[in-house]
Amino acid sequence: MSETMNTFEAQQQGRPTGPLVQGYEVIIGFETHAQLSTASKIFSRASTAFGAEPNTQACAVDLALPGTLPVMNKGAVERAIEFGLAVNSHIAERSIFARKNYFYPDLPKGYQISQFEIPVVQGGVIEFFLETGKGADAAREKKSVRLVRAHLEEDAGKSLHEDFIGQTGIDLNRAGTPLLEIVTEPDMRSSAEAVAYARELHKIVTWIGICDGNMQEGSFRCDANVSVRKPGAPLGTRREIKNLNSFKFMQQAIDYEVRWQIEQIEDGHAIEQATVLFNPDTGETRAMRTKEDAADYRYFPDPDLPPLCISEQWIEQVRGLMAELPRVMAERFVRDYGLPEYDATQLTQSKAIAAYFEETAKACSQAKLASNWVMGELSRRLNTEDIGIAAAPVKPAQLATLIGRIVDNTISNNAAKQVFDALWSGDGSDVDAIIDAKGLKQMNDTGALEAIVDTVIAANAKNVAEFKAGNDKALNALVGQIMKASQGKANPQQVNDLLRRKLAG
Repeated sequence: MSETMNTFEAQQQGRPTGPLVQGYEVIIGFETHAQLSTASKIFSRASTAFGAEPNTQACAVDLALPGTLPVMNKGAVERAIEFGLAVNSHIAERSIFARKNYFYPDLPKGYQISQFEIPVVQGGVIEFFLETGKGADAAREKKSVRLVRAHLEEDAGKSLHEDFIGQTGIDLNRAGTPLLEIVTEPDMRSSAEAVAYARELHKIVTWIGICDGNMQEGSFRCDANVSVRKPGAPLGTRREIKNLNSFKFMQQAIDYEVRWQIEQIEDGHAIEQATVLFNPDTGETRAMRTKEDAADYRYFPDPDLPPLCISEQWIEQVRGLMAELPRVMAERFVRDYGLPEYDATQLTQSKAIAAYFEETAKACSQAKLASNWVMGELSRRLNTEDIGIAAAPVKPAQLATLIGRIVDNTISNNAAKQVFDALWSGDGSDVDAIIDAKGLKQMNDTGALEAIVDTVIAANAKNVAEFKAGNDKALNALVGQIMKASQGKANPQQVNDLLRRKLAG
């Protein structure tokens, strides 16, 4: 419902601004179509399964044959309720369906059944962290994007332009597939913020199970409304980038569109409201058609569908069947495990990661260390090998035992990484056995360590003198010599403490 975006200019007063691009402020709003995970379509019993032969899953209702009537899919309504509860929206007690009139070859009725004046889900907010900068300049900022609405509607079919000898084929399998269209306020101020919002929304709809989130199959499609303006000026004319089906292309498309609009304005050209497509091969957007407004669609209530009435009892019934929400779980991780808010948010990016962390933390009673390993070494390996956490060779019980050996000073952090390597590669499955086989136990004999420290001090008079003269870096050289002499088995903290004590004496 991009036509709603023009009404929010007054609400932008006092809203935070993002980084300026060539002296312009970027304004971004999103419309996302989440395909609901029902087995049948929104108004018919036809299957929604992906990949069937063209036109084998379009029944008489989907084709709008004379004498057919739509019947509301209860499961689609319940999934809309779940989403509203997940983002703290208002669930309308009474909402209505409308006919949105336009003609495309893949829309047999000549209109789309959607919701206009009274959507089923109203308001709400999506919160997430935006990471900026790298290294010493890295920062994390908590962001929030307000939702206007989320409404139920049917999908259209699909036009196929390949393999038809210069002609276009029509596949109506997708016609009538249930969609939840989620519309934001124009609250985002950069492509990075827009992508972070889209990732968080994707996480929510897949977490609660209302959408499989498969962007390649079109289950989660985003449209970005992009405009630019000088700071403090009225909202500029927006252009809508349609059907962004990858987070990478999403950022590229928005960045290109922003640069293009600024160049047009600087050259004295007016921006015309339009729908555009992004070409990932060229990295450019191109206009598809001038953008329609609400009046062009001639909305009117659908006479074949009665108002959708949702009782409080139904809402509570849906609430009672929902799994713990990611934001609720994150709050619990902060409260029960003492984790920083950022850690808790990152760990609840998926149910599988959250479950892995919690099983590990309970087994080792070291929540912060468990968080560090899951977010660090484990995630790095998963990303490198492009596998899900369910396929991770290192199981929570093994990681918990490994963390326990760090805590009781059996091994150092560096040695722990060697043990993790062995577990990951399948070179052993028992943490203690790997430690023994590789000789990774830390030196706990104080007398033996003192002897090594005394020897290193005696052999490095220059570094000792520099440290005593106030050069703290000289201590690192001495520590390195001690670790080398102990074959890496000395406890680095113990070495530091003992070395400083002896040099001070």
